[in-house]
Amino acid sequence: MQTHIVPVGFDYDRVIAPLVREQLDVDHVVLLKGDVGSQANVEYSRQLAEKLEQDFRSLLGAETEQYVIGDVYDYDGAFEQAYDLILQELDRGDSGDSEVWVNISAMPRTVSFAFATAAHSIMVERESDRDRIHTYYTVPEKYLETELAEELRAQRDLLEDLKNGEQPDGGMADRITDRLDSAQELLSEFDERGTTIGAKEIGGSHVVELPVALFSNVKPFEEVILFTLGEHGAFDSVSELAQQLARELGEEYTDSFRSKVIYTVDRLGPGGKGYIEQESDGKSYHTTLSRIGRLWVRAHSGRDRDGQERSL
Repeated sequence: MQTHIVPVGFDYDRVIAPLVREQLDVDHVVLLKGDVGSQANVEYSRQLAEKLEQDFRSLLGAETEQYVIGDVYDYDGAFEQAYDLILQELDRGDSGDSEVWVNISAMPRTVSFAFATAAHSIMVERESDRDRIHTYYTVPEKYLETELAEELRAQRDLLEDLKNGEQPDGGMADRITDRLDSAQELLSEFDERGTTIGAKEIGGSHVVELPVALFSNVKPFEEVILFTLGEHGAFDSVSELAQQLARELGEEYTDSFRSKVIYTVDRLGPGGKGYIEQESDGKSYHTTLSRIGRLWVRAHSGRDRDGQERSL
Protein backbone atom coordinates (compact mmCIF):
# COMPACT_ATOMS: atom_id res chain seq x y z
CA MET A 1 0.00 0.00 0.00
CA GLN A 2 1.52 3.29 -1.16
CA THR A 3 -0.07 6.23 0.64
CA HIS A 4 0.66 9.86 -0.23
CA ILE A 5 -0.23 12.59 2.26
CA VAL A 6 -0.64 15.76 0.22
CA PRO A 7 -1.30 19.28 1.54
CA VAL A 8 -3.75 21.38 -0.46
CA GLY A 9 -2.90 25.06 -0.63
CA PHE A 10 -2.83 27.08 -3.84
CA ASP A 11 -0.79 24.69 -6.02
CA TYR A 12 -1.91 22.01 -8.45
CA ASP A 13 1.01 20.90 -10.62
CA ARG A 14 3.64 20.23 -7.97
CA VAL A 15 1.14 18.28 -5.89
CA ILE A 16 0.20 15.75 -8.57
CA ALA A 17 2.68 16.19 -11.45
CA PRO A 18 5.71 14.55 -9.74
CA LEU A 19 3.70 11.40 -9.06
CA VAL A 20 2.56 11.19 -12.67
CA ARG A 21 5.95 12.03 -14.19
CA GLU A 22 7.90 9.69 -11.91
CA GLN A 23 5.29 6.96 -12.49
CA LEU A 24 5.10 6.29 -8.77
CA ASP A 25 2.65 3.75 -7.41
CA VAL A 26 -0.17 5.58 -5.64
CA ASP A 27 -2.84 3.48 -3.93
CA HIS A 28 -4.21 5.94 -1.42
CA VAL A 29 -4.11 9.74 -1.21
CA VAL A 30 -4.92 11.85 1.85
CA LEU A 31 -5.55 15.48 0.90
CA LEU A 32 -4.83 17.83 3.80
CA LYS A 33 -7.24 20.75 3.93
CA GLY A 34 -7.29 23.82 6.13
CA ASP A 35 -8.76 27.30 5.98
CA VAL A 36 -6.10 29.83 4.98
CA GLY A 37 -6.62 33.58 4.61
CA SER A 38 -9.73 35.25 3.23
CA GLN A 39 -12.99 33.61 2.27
CA ALA A 40 -11.93 33.85 -1.37
CA ASN A 41 -8.72 31.94 -0.53
CA VAL A 42 -10.68 29.29 1.34
CA GLU A 43 -13.12 28.85 -1.52
CA TYR A 44 -10.33 28.60 -4.09
CA SER A 45 -8.51 25.99 -1.99
CA ARG A 46 -11.69 23.93 -1.68
CA GLN A 47 -12.23 23.99 -5.44
CA LEU A 48 -8.62 22.92 -5.97
CA ALA A 49 -9.06 20.06 -3.50
CA GLU A 50 -12.08 18.81 -5.44
CA LYS A 51 -10.15 18.97 -8.72
CA LEU A 52 -7.19 17.13 -7.18
CA GLU A 53 -9.46 14.46 -5.72
CA GLN A 54 -10.97 13.81 -9.14
CA ASP A 55 -7.60 13.80 -10.94
CA PHE A 56 -5.88 11.52 -8.44
CA ARG A 57 -8.64 9.01 -9.09
CA SER A 58 -8.76 9.39 -12.87
CA LEU A 59 -5.01 9.78 -13.58
CA LEU A 60 -3.53 7.48 -10.93
CA GLY A 61 -6.44 5.27 -9.94
CA ALA A 62 -5.92 6.18 -6.29
CA GLU A 63 -8.43 5.95 -3.49
CA THR A 64 -8.69 9.53 -2.26
CA GLU A 65 -9.95 11.12 0.93
CA GLN A 66 -9.83 14.57 2.49
CA TYR A 67 -8.45 15.27 5.97
CA VAL A 68 -9.12 18.57 7.72
CA ILE A 69 -6.42 20.39 9.70
CA GLY A 70 -8.21 22.18 12.52
CA ASP A 71 -5.99 25.26 12.72
CA VAL A 72 -3.24 25.58 10.10
CA TYR A 73 -1.30 28.01 12.33
CA ASP A 74 -1.36 25.80 15.43
CA TYR A 75 1.94 23.94 15.13
CA ASP A 76 1.39 21.73 18.19
CA GLY A 77 -2.06 20.68 17.02
CA ALA A 78 -0.84 20.04 13.47
CA PHE A 79 2.05 17.95 14.80
CA GLU A 80 -0.31 15.79 16.85
CA GLN A 81 -2.61 15.29 13.87
CA ALA A 82 0.35 14.53 11.60
CA TYR A 83 1.81 11.98 14.02
CA ASP A 84 -1.48 10.11 14.38
CA LEU A 85 -2.23 10.20 10.65
CA ILE A 86 1.19 8.92 9.56
CA LEU A 87 1.06 6.06 12.08
CA GLN A 88 -2.46 5.20 10.96
CA GLU A 89 -1.42 5.04 7.31
CA LEU A 90 1.79 3.19 8.12
CA ASP A 91 -0.14 0.47 9.94
CA ARG A 92 -2.75 -0.03 7.22
CA GLY A 93 -3.28 -3.69 6.32
CA ASP A 94 -1.64 -6.77 7.74
CA SER A 95 1.31 -7.19 5.39
CA GLY A 96 3.57 -4.60 7.03
CA ASP A 97 4.73 -3.32 3.67
CA SER A 98 2.78 -0.05 3.59
CA GLU A 99 4.79 3.04 2.70
CA VAL A 100 3.88 6.62 3.51
CA TRP A 101 5.01 9.57 1.38
CA VAL A 102 4.59 13.04 2.89
CA ASN A 103 4.58 15.96 0.42
CA ILE A 104 5.54 19.22 2.18
CA SER A 105 5.44 21.46 -0.90
CA ALA A 106 2.28 23.43 -0.12
CA MET A 107 0.15 24.68 2.81
CA PRO A 108 1.39 27.14 5.47
CA ARG A 109 4.88 26.46 6.79
CA THR A 110 3.48 25.50 10.21
CA VAL A 111 1.70 22.53 8.66
CA SER A 112 4.63 21.55 6.42
CA PHE A 113 7.13 21.70 9.30
CA ALA A 114 4.75 19.86 11.64
CA PHE A 115 4.29 16.99 9.19
CA ALA A 116 8.01 16.83 8.35
CA THR A 117 8.93 16.77 12.05
CA ALA A 118 6.28 14.17 12.86
CA ALA A 119 7.55 11.92 10.05
CA HIS A 120 11.11 12.42 11.31
CA SER A 121 10.08 11.51 14.88
CA ILE A 122 8.42 8.28 13.79
CA MET A 123 11.50 7.35 11.73
CA VAL A 124 13.65 7.75 14.83
CA GLU A 125 11.28 5.89 17.14
CA ARG A 126 10.54 3.02 14.76
CA GLU A 127 13.91 2.07 13.27
CA SER A 128 12.53 -0.98 11.49
CA ASP A 129 10.03 1.23 9.62
CA ARG A 130 12.53 3.94 8.69
CA ASP A 131 12.65 2.95 5.01
CA ARG A 132 8.85 2.98 4.77
CA ILE A 133 8.46 6.72 5.45
CA HIS A 134 9.43 9.38 2.93
CA THR A 135 9.28 13.16 3.19
CA TYR A 136 9.66 15.07 -0.05
CA TYR A 137 9.40 18.46 -1.74
CA THR A 138 8.75 19.45 -5.36
CA VAL A 139 10.22 22.59 -6.94
CA PRO A 140 7.86 24.50 -9.28
CA GLU A 141 8.99 25.51 -12.75
CA LYS A 142 7.41 28.94 -12.47
CA TYR A 143 5.76 31.16 -9.86
CA LEU A 144 2.72 33.06 -11.10
CA GLU A 145 2.92 35.75 -8.43
CA THR A 146 5.70 37.65 -10.22
CA GLU A 147 3.84 37.58 -13.53
CA LEU A 148 0.66 38.73 -11.82
CA ALA A 149 2.60 41.58 -10.21
CA GLU A 150 4.09 42.63 -13.57
CA GLU A 151 0.65 42.61 -15.16
CA LEU A 152 -0.72 44.72 -12.31
CA ARG A 153 2.08 47.28 -12.82
CA ALA A 154 1.33 47.46 -16.55
CA GLN A 155 -2.35 48.03 -15.85
CA ARG A 156 -1.46 50.68 -13.27
CA ASP A 157 0.56 52.55 -15.89
CA LEU A 158 -2.35 52.33 -18.31
CA LEU A 159 -4.82 53.70 -15.78
CA GLU A 160 -2.44 56.54 -14.88
CA ASP A 161 -2.24 57.55 -18.54
CA LEU A 162 -6.03 57.51 -18.82
CA LYS A 163 -6.34 59.53 -15.61
CA ASN A 164 -3.85 62.11 -16.93
CA GLY A 165 -6.09 62.74 -19.91
CA GLU A 166 -4.52 60.64 -22.64
CA GLN A 167 -7.26 59.97 -25.20
CA PRO A 168 -8.12 56.37 -26.09
CA ASP A 169 -6.96 56.63 -29.70
CA GLY A 170 -5.73 53.68 -31.78
CA GLY A 171 -2.57 53.24 -29.75
CA MET A 172 -4.41 53.44 -26.45
CA ALA A 173 -7.04 50.99 -27.71
CA ASP A 174 -4.28 48.52 -28.56
CA ARG A 175 -2.77 48.88 -25.10
CA ILE A 176 -6.16 48.27 -23.48
CA THR A 177 -6.68 45.18 -25.63
CA ASP A 178 -3.21 43.84 -24.78
CA ARG A 179 -3.76 44.35 -21.08
CA LEU A 180 -7.16 42.67 -21.20
CA ASP A 181 -5.83 39.66 -23.10
CA SER A 182 -2.86 39.30 -20.77
CA ALA A 183 -5.02 39.57 -17.64
CA GLN A 184 -7.47 36.98 -18.95
CA GLU A 185 -4.64 34.56 -19.76
CA LEU A 186 -3.03 34.93 -16.35
CA LEU A 187 -6.33 34.54 -14.52
CA SER A 188 -7.10 31.44 -16.55
CA GLU A 189 -3.72 29.94 -15.60
CA PHE A 190 -4.24 30.86 -11.95
CA ASP A 191 -7.73 29.32 -11.84
CA GLU A 192 -6.47 26.15 -13.50
CA ARG A 193 -3.03 25.68 -11.92
CA GLY A 194 -2.82 27.80 -8.76
CA THR A 195 0.11 30.00 -7.78
CA THR A 196 2.78 27.84 -9.41
CA ILE A 197 3.22 26.17 -12.79
CA GLY A 198 4.86 22.83 -13.49
CA ALA A 199 7.16 20.59 -11.50
CA LYS A 200 10.88 21.12 -11.99
CA GLU A 201 13.29 18.19 -12.30
CA ILE A 202 16.14 18.38 -9.80
CA GLY A 203 18.96 15.84 -9.95
CA GLY A 204 17.04 13.60 -12.34
CA SER A 205 13.82 13.50 -10.32
CA HIS A 206 10.74 15.62 -9.67
CA VAL A 207 10.70 14.37 -6.08
CA VAL A 208 13.34 15.83 -3.75
CA GLU A 209 13.32 13.40 -0.84
CA LEU A 210 14.50 14.75 2.51
CA PRO A 211 16.60 12.37 4.65
CA VAL A 212 15.81 11.87 8.31
CA ALA A 213 18.36 13.70 10.44
CA LEU A 214 19.79 11.30 13.01
CA PHE A 215 22.75 13.39 14.07
CA SER A 216 23.92 12.16 17.45
CA ASN A 217 27.08 12.19 19.48
CA VAL A 218 29.90 10.56 17.50
CA LYS A 219 32.80 8.99 19.38
CA PRO A 220 36.39 9.57 18.22
CA PHE A 221 36.85 6.15 16.58
CA GLU A 222 33.43 6.40 14.95
CA GLU A 223 34.48 9.79 13.59
CA VAL A 224 37.63 8.28 12.05
CA ILE A 225 35.56 5.61 10.31
CA LEU A 226 33.09 8.14 8.92
CA PHE A 227 35.83 10.40 7.55
CA THR A 228 37.61 7.38 6.04
CA LEU A 229 34.42 6.32 4.24
CA GLY A 230 33.90 9.93 3.17
CA GLU A 231 37.39 10.03 1.67
CA HIS A 232 37.38 6.64 -0.04
CA GLY A 233 33.70 6.34 -0.94
CA ALA A 234 33.07 2.65 -0.28
CA PHE A 235 34.70 -0.61 0.70
CA ASP A 236 33.83 -4.06 -0.59
CA SER A 237 34.00 -5.51 2.92
CA VAL A 238 34.43 -4.43 6.53
CA SER A 239 37.79 -6.25 6.56
CA GLU A 240 39.00 -4.05 3.71
CA LEU A 241 37.85 -0.98 5.65
CA ALA A 242 39.67 -2.25 8.77
CA GLN A 243 42.88 -2.76 6.81
CA GLN A 244 42.69 0.79 5.46
CA LEU A 245 42.10 2.17 8.95
CA ALA A 246 45.06 0.22 10.35
CA ARG A 247 47.34 1.68 7.67
CA GLU A 248 46.14 5.24 8.25
CA LEU A 249 46.34 4.97 12.04
CA GLY A 250 49.66 3.15 12.01
CA GLU A 251 48.22 0.23 13.95
CA GLU A 252 48.79 -3.49 13.49
CA TYR A 253 45.95 -5.26 11.68
CA THR A 254 44.90 -7.93 14.17
CA ASP A 255 41.72 -9.91 14.84
CA SER A 256 41.11 -7.65 17.82
CA PHE A 257 41.39 -4.49 15.69
CA ARG A 258 39.15 -6.00 13.00
CA SER A 259 36.53 -6.92 15.63
CA LYS A 260 36.64 -3.35 16.96
CA VAL A 261 35.94 -2.01 13.45
CA ILE A 262 33.09 -4.49 12.88
CA TYR A 263 31.49 -3.52 16.22
CA THR A 264 31.82 0.20 15.51
CA VAL A 265 30.47 -0.10 11.96
CA ASP A 266 27.49 -2.00 13.38
CA ARG A 267 26.84 0.87 15.81
CA LEU A 268 26.95 3.32 12.92
CA GLY A 269 24.77 1.15 10.66
CA PRO A 270 21.02 0.94 9.95
CA GLY A 271 20.25 -0.59 13.34
CA GLY A 272 22.21 2.09 15.15
CA LYS A 273 22.93 5.69 14.26
CA GLY A 274 22.12 5.27 10.58
CA TYR A 275 25.30 6.88 9.21
CA ILE A 276 26.45 3.78 7.31
CA GLU A 277 24.75 1.52 4.76
CA GLN A 278 25.72 -2.10 4.18
CA GLU A 279 24.70 -4.36 1.32
CA SER A 280 25.27 -8.10 1.61
CA ASP A 281 27.55 -9.57 -1.03
CA GLY A 282 28.02 -13.23 -0.22
CA LYS A 283 29.93 -13.41 3.05
CA SER A 284 30.99 -9.77 2.82
CA TYR A 285 29.19 -6.47 3.25
CA HIS A 286 29.65 -3.62 0.79
CA THR A 287 30.06 -0.69 3.18
CA THR A 288 29.43 2.96 2.40
CA LEU A 289 28.02 6.12 3.94
CA SER A 290 24.25 6.60 3.99
CA ARG A 291 22.89 9.89 2.74
CA ILE A 292 22.69 11.28 6.27
CA GLY A 293 26.23 9.97 6.83
CA ARG A 294 27.45 11.91 3.81
CA LEU A 295 25.74 15.00 5.20
CA TRP A 296 27.44 14.49 8.57
CA VAL A 297 30.87 14.22 6.92
CA ARG A 298 30.17 17.25 4.76
CA ALA A 299 29.04 19.29 7.76
CA HIS A 300 32.03 18.27 9.91
CA SER A 301 34.83 18.23 7.36
CA GLY A 302 37.54 20.74 8.24
CA ARG A 303 36.42 21.06 11.86
CA ASP A 304 37.29 19.22 15.04
CA ARG A 305 34.83 17.93 17.65
CA ASP A 306 34.61 21.36 19.31
CA GLY A 307 33.71 23.11 16.07
CA GLN A 308 37.20 24.56 15.57
CA GLU A 309 39.13 24.36 12.33
CA ARG A 310 40.85 20.99 11.96
CA SER A 311 44.61 21.04 11.55
CA LEU A 312 45.62 19.12 8.45
